[in-house]
Amino acid sequence: MAWDSIYVLTEVEFTAKCGAKCSATSKGIAYGQMYCLQAEALINCASRHVFASTIAAFAALPASTRYLLSEVTSDIAAIYAIEYDLSGFTTRTEAEDMINILRDAALRGLSILRDKKTQTFLMTGTY
Repeated sequence: MAWDSIYVLTEVEFTAKCGAKCSATSKGIAYGQMYCLQAEALINCASRHVFASTIAAFAALPASTRYLLSEVTSDIAAIYAIEYDLSGFTTRTEAEDMINILRDAALRGLSILRDKKTQTFLMTGTY
């Protein structure tokens, strides 16, 4: 199965944020890809803006925009993966801590992506 996410170009970006104790099933390529595509849809809807609909369009964005989209998408997708099965973690609190850290980073990124003035900068690299 090929990796089809637009905003997260490699499976490594996603699996690294899942952590070593995350379920192998939930951080595998099939689930990971599904989580990343759902996160991309969430970002597009929350920001009311489609940043890129193809990998070529994504590659044409400024580097800082690509990194921000990748960060937020992989943060959200990793939350989904961790939530799928908490049994691999030493304690529930350990999993919750990871989710909280990822959620904070995702919310920070989403707030930037939602700002209409910032969207002009994100698409062109200039104001």
